[in-house]
Amino acid sequence: MPQEPKRRHSRQRKGKRRASISLLIPKGVICSNCNAINVPHTVCRKCGYYQGRQVIKIEEKQKTNEKSS
Repeated sequence: MPQEPKRRHSRQRKGKRRASISLLIPKGVICSNCNAINVPHTVCRKCGYYQGRQVIKIEEKQKTNEKSS
């Protein structure tokens, strides 16, 4: 059978152990073409550019303001 802890760990000891476990905010880089914030070393999701070259052709969604009568 597995071993069980003999004594309870204090709140202070638990806090010391968990001090290094934290959530990190992902870093962002500004796109040189459209000034959108992207993940580094990836193609821009808005314009499709990477390092000054268009890698992916992204079609813009056209908004129609037609009112149906």
